[in-house]
Amino acid sequence: MKLWIKYLIAIALGIGAAFILPADSPAVSSLIASFSEFSVRFGRYTLLPLLFFGVSSAVFRLRSTKNLQKTAVWTLMTILGTTLILALLGLVSILLVKLPRIPITGEKMSSLPSIDIKSLVMQFFPYSGFEALQQGAFLLPCFIFAGFAGAGCTTDQNASKPVISFFESAAKLCYSIMSFFIEWLCVGMIAVSAWWMISARQVFASGTYTPLFIMLSVDFVLVIGLIYPLIVHFLCNDQHPYHVVYACITPVITAFFSGDSNLSLPVNLRHARESLGVHQPSSDVTVPLFSIFARGGSALVTTICFVMILRSYSSLGFAFFDILWIFGASVAISLVLSSLPSGGTFVALTILCTMYSRGFEAGYLLLRPAAPVFCSFAAAFDAVSAIFGSYVVAVKTKQFEHVELKHYI
Repeated sequence: MKLWIKYLIAIALGIGAAFILPADSPAVSSLIASFSEFSVRFGRYTLLPLLFFGVSSAVFRLRSTKNLQKTAVWTLMTILGTTLILALLGLVSILLVKLPRIPITGEKMSSLPSIDIKSLVMQFFPYSGFEALQQGAFLLPCFIFAGFAGAGCTTDQNASKPVISFFESAAKLCYSIMSFFIEWLCVGMIAVSAWWMISARQVFASGTYTPLFIMLSVDFVLVIGLIYPLIVHFLCNDQHPYHVVYACITPVITAFFSGDSNLSLPVNLRHARESLGVHQPSSDVTVPLFSIFARGGSALVTTICFVMILRSYSSLGFAFFDILWIFGASVAISLVLSSLPSGGTFVALTILCTMYSRGFEAGYLLLRPAAPVFCSFAAAFDAVSAIFGSYVVAVKTKQFEHVELKHYI
């Protein structure tokens, strides 16, 4: 059975269970929440070992074949390109379509979450390299450590043969273990989707945020059904770009219902390799980098939500400078959300409100009830960007092979 069919069945069972089970009972809600958290931990379990050994061997191969610089340049351009495209789409959508105002509440402002840039930069290089392997949520230190390990092995390839052989063997072993975990994660997705539905049911029932969700849904369809396929068609000269959309099904539903970019990363990695035919050296470098930095979905959702907040408080229009500021700030904040694999979009919104000030510091409170849902949309956008982006980089660097559609997992 195809992997996406297993996951869709699990999602349907989970949503059905959310309506059948007495979710109003604290004991039942606590049990479902516990199973959901366990499932997310289960899906993340093999991520760090796979990332370390996979990136080490991939960087070694890319540098040995003189492909490292080309892959890095295309990855950087694609990350920036997808982020700018999504942020621009969000800005154009909310400026063209004026959504209804959100009722102003009397809720008091709580302590604001923040991103400490200095602390974030310092975490790139922990006091010990082994600490990089203990960062469960922040993957960048592990990626950097693994990259240096792989690059260092190319300085004396004869002496490093035993090390590289070990890295490659360990990477294959970790990938096999990860594949096993991904197969069984579909069972955990029952609890994940059930808890998501329980958390979001009151938001849907109120109807206050329905126009926002409709706009995000339309934008998502435009991205996955038109914008990204057109980019693949013209940039990669691919006559049938919708095979990439087919490969997105499992990563998208995993990202949407979990809202976790680290959980969707191994699913993205497996589909990039086994469905799209991206070679291991390319996929093991590009997919993690997209998961860490390509948070264009957060930029899109943050832009739409922030303009909604401003319009809810005031009927005044926007000056060109304000529009430019919102666009630039949303893009900039999205690029530093790497330490927040889940919930980063809401944090970005609170930071944007604080930076804008002018009496809107507490504006994020208007959208706090809807945070689980719009964070899910952001994660789904990011999963699509990771799949399409890794495929574009692989095609432009000639590190892929054609896989027939019937062989997609």
